[in-house]
Amino acid sequence: FGLGGIYVEALKDVTFRVAPFSRQEALQMMGEIRASALLDGVRGNPPVDKDAILDTLLRIGQLVQDFPQIIELDINPLIVYPEDQGAIAIDMRLVLSK
Repeated sequence: FGLGGIYVEALKDVTFRVAPFSRQEALQMMGEIRASALLDGVRGNPPVDKDAILDTLLRIGQLVQDFPQIIELDINPLIVYPEDQGAIAIDMRLVLSK
């Protein structure tokens, strides 16, 4: 979990877990990145829909558990809208075992 895009490359501000992980672990992931304050809204930007991020993380964890042939999964970008407006995955990459 992290900001994605050029921020991953430039800042390496990401955190990882092995699925399955709990709701508490997903919340910890959201708080572990240095840019976590951006999720709360800064400089007039509204807070993002953290519940949508949490739901996405938990669903990804379940997906990987249900399909063990998935060895890598990357969503970039995940566009997260303001509170109560959801999120949408624009691009996703899966790597499957052979």
